[in-house]
Amino acid sequence: MTQKVAVLGTGKIGEALLSGMIGSGWSPADLLVTARRPERADELRTRYGVTPVTNAEAAKSADTLILTVKPQDMGTLLDELAPHIPADRLVISGAAGIPTSFFEERLAPGTPVVRVMTNTPALVDEAMSVISAGTHATAGHLAHAEEIFGAVGKTLRVPENQQDACTALSGSGPAYFFYLVEAMTDAGILLGLPRDKAHDLIVQSAIGAAKMLRDSGEHPVKLRENVTSPAGTTINAIRELENHGVRAALIAALEAARDRSRELASGTKD
Repeated sequence: MTQKVAVLGTGKIGEALLSGMIGSGWSPADLLVTARRPERADELRTRYGVTPVTNAEAAKSADTLILTVKPQDMGTLLDELAPHIPADRLVISGAAGIPTSFFEERLAPGTPVVRVMTNTPALVDEAMSVISAGTHATAGHLAHAEEIFGAVGKTLRVPENQQDACTALSGSGPAYFFYLVEAMTDAGILLGLPRDKAHDLIVQSAIGAAKMLRDSGEHPVKLRENVTSPAGTTINAIRELENHGVRAALIAALEAARDRSRELASGTKD
């Protein structure tokens, strides 16, 4: 049977999903979108051939609803959708920090909800999407969510109580790497390199290192040791990183991100 999927609140991540799904073989005729601004809806129609609808129309006609609005807007959206969503619809949330219970309490009893934490590399089809089942979601619902988000990268199933940790590591993760590249670029300039050359050196090194981590099967300690010769340049750099507490700072930063995700889930907004 043909499955209709609606992406509600189609921003950058929602558009990346549309593009990835169409590239993976989904028919644009089976994809619905909603957008706050009419000109945005028209842009999506022109670019992808999808059908713009209202939120209520999406709730009534789609088999799967993917909610990609900002966390602070989710309650308002659910108030609008709840009267129109039958209990057999699959609802997929992409909102950071909001538990599946938040949706289940506001929708018809028995509505299956799947929580997904993806990240911005979805824009280049290299996302890491972490998927958790709500109370009424089945293995089939999880597989359907994996099929959708697999179009823009890799997926991983985890229990929902691990979502806050995954948000800290993966959801926010790209920002840490961008921060590191920024700092290394500044260091390259300090060492006498032009900014563009420092940037190219670091970015290509990052791409190569990531591919080695993914494809070699080696532990990162082993890969680091392969670069670290006795009394060489790398071990001196590593010593300074340890002296300045970089490892401890990273652990503290990830704990802070996890704790903020928990605060969002409990309704803390400030």
